[in-house]
Amino acid sequence: MSSQTPPPPPPADPPRGWPMARALRHRNFRLFFFGQLLSLPGTWIQAVAQSWLIYRLTDSAALLGLAGFASQFPVFLMAPLGGVLADRFSRHRLLIGTQLASAILALVLAALTLSGAVQVWQVFGLATLLGVVNGFDLPARQAFTVQLVGRADLPNAIALNSSAFNAARLIGPAVAGVLVAAAGEGWCFLLNGMSFATVLVALLAMRLEPVGRTVQTGSMLAQILDGVRYVRGHLPIRSLLLLLGMVSLAGMPYAVLMPVFAQRILGGGAQSLGILMSCAGGGALVGALLLAARRSHGGLGGWVPWAAFGFGLGLIAFSQSRSFWLSAALLVPTGFAMMVQMAASNTLLQMMVPDALRGRVMSLYSMMFMGMAPIGALLAGGAADVIGAPMTVAAGGALCILAAFWFRRRLPRIRGAARSLNLGAQAPDDRERS
Repeated sequence: MSSQTPPPPPPADPPRGWPMARALRHRNFRLFFFGQLLSLPGTWIQAVAQSWLIYRLTDSAALLGLAGFASQFPVFLMAPLGGVLADRFSRHRLLIGTQLASAILALVLAALTLSGAVQVWQVFGLATLLGVVNGFDLPARQAFTVQLVGRADLPNAIALNSSAFNAARLIGPAVAGVLVAAAGEGWCFLLNGMSFATVLVALLAMRLEPVGRTVQTGSMLAQILDGVRYVRGHLPIRSLLLLLGMVSLAGMPYAVLMPVFAQRILGGGAQSLGILMSCAGGGALVGALLLAARRSHGGLGGWVPWAAFGFGLGLIAFSQSRSFWLSAALLVPTGFAMMVQMAASNTLLQMMVPDALRGRVMSLYSMMFMGMAPIGALLAGGAADVIGAPMTVAAGGALCILAAFWFRRRLPRIRGAARSLNLGAQAPDDRERS
């Protein structure tokens, strides 16, 4: 028997002229959205400053890849446990805990850097701890959204969350580039640590209805395996996750190598790195807003392979550019395609999954989205030292294109199986066999 999530209080009439912001009718989602909008730029500021700090201390592309691995691979390990906790306990309280832990880690890194005592192993250690925290945060965050808006506005809420993430991705790297050049990396870490106050205040200000949950029986491992069996038994969910994992493994590591492109290949510095990252974020923001403007999730399945194809093509074109402004311009459509694929996959998964398994399925989404990227970063960092960053990024783009063709060939079967899921209304045990 699946759990019943009480719908949120009836929203006020939607604001006229705001069809892209339907989910903002819900008070709790407004708090969550604007809290993130103020906090997320700090996350991107820290990401860029941390990459620059490691590259400045080591001058090594391989260690850049290793740093990406250290910060994100714990998501791959911890997300399944985080998904079980998100299905068993209050997702709201889990998020308060993870945001507080993230703030503490950022402030510790700021103190070490500003004191001049920071060492590479300390940066790696704190990045690994942050990855562990994110392993619990991401499944809870993804599964929490439906509790704020209900199913009707869920696609719009996911798109708006992606918009906030990418608005931060547009602003944060540019601010980081200026701040690193003017004052150093430590102030970036301090700013990020302080920014978590906004999302913590927003979470504490929410008024949430009690959520009825199915009593979970069995060990943690058994519950994790229930989620894996559910995904394995449903062709649409399995295919979306496999494509997402391949694109994350092969394509996403381009961001880890961005300091190499900014300095060695395009002849810039920290500000150039910020501009490049912001251009990718700007394209991703446009993609998220495009999805927010859609009134339903119908037809999104067809967008997914084309977006993966476009992402791969953009990576290949970027890898061959030796002009800074051409490279920056190419990152706009590349970021656009990446975000359309990621956000469309998120929306389709959330609309098909029953709430009793939402945390566990979204933990697998987190593993594919965030957990595969560090493996790719590690491989890409090593490959870049051997064959160069441009060839490494081009090879990743080619793999994304091949994965897109694989998904497109399976799309008719995927669509037929998706209809049988009835938008997540079926019980977990009613599995499609393929």
